[in-house]
Amino acid sequence: MRPRAAAAALGAGALTLAGGIYSGMTFADVPRASVLSALDRAAGGGDVGGLPSLRIPLYEWYSDHVAQFVIAAAISALGALAIGGALTFLAFATAARREQFPRAGLYVPVVGAALLAVALLLVALGTDATVGSVLDGERTVEAVGDLSASSLLTAGQFIEVAARFTLGAAFLLVALNAMRAGLLTRFMGVLGVIGGVLLALPVFGGPLPVVQVFWLLALGFILLDRLPRGLPPAWQTGTAQPWPSGAELRAQRQGAAAEREPAGETPEAAAGPSPATSRKKRKKRR
Repeated sequence: MRPRAAAAALGAGALTLAGGIYSGMTFADVPRASVLSALDRAAGGGDVGGLPSLRIPLYEWYSDHVAQFVIAAAISALGALAIGGALTFLAFATAARREQFPRAGLYVPVVGAALLAVALLLVALGTDATVGSVLDGERTVEAVGDLSASSLLTAGQFIEVAARFTLGAAFLLVALNAMRAGLLTRFMGVLGVIGGVLLALPVFGGPLPVVQVFWLLALGFILLDRLPRGLPPAWQTGTAQPWPSGAELRAQRQGAAAEREPAGETPEAAAGPSPATSRKKRKKRR
């Protein structure tokens, strides 16, 4: 199953990156209401509720580009499903080597991924329905302000919040336990935890989920055994072999250095007498 999981991880990274780039390119020329225009209206006095809304050009632009928005959502939804597949495989591999792994953690990734995929599509379709209601109405400031979002958009937004927290928790839970089982290096374990936090709180993740994309691509290369250090031993032995900490690695290096030294000699003895000791001995002989 490792090659299939590797394909899922690599596909998840590629689709997530492609969805973000495509969405950014699509909305690069989106019209924005000028703050100065709004201030001029307010300074002019009178009732502005009957004036045309400054957001109408934005809604018209979206209506003309709805297909691109749905395509971007579909690409991101496929990426979310691929993330769920890769994390689920890693969760089962971890549970087979680490008894402390909670059984519920086996199903959290696929639940979070499915919810996120559904939410992304609902938000895209719900936004289209809301925009259509605005353009079919009076298009005034008052009418646009009183218009409520469509039920699809509201449901999609609520589901997306729950899905991001669920999938972010899956990232954190699986990456941390996989590191403790020795299936991931300490760097990959910590990076997976960070990726989970950024997924749950997308405001800190920037326009592109760079951390998650890098982690998913790296996971794919680990599963394909294409990294310079090779596959972590826990994958081959089938038992937990926790990745050593920094202190343990230093202790191992010190032990290896001590074994290379001649038996019965300390580092000082092997290096010979110091210059200061030799000078003192010559003074005594004089």
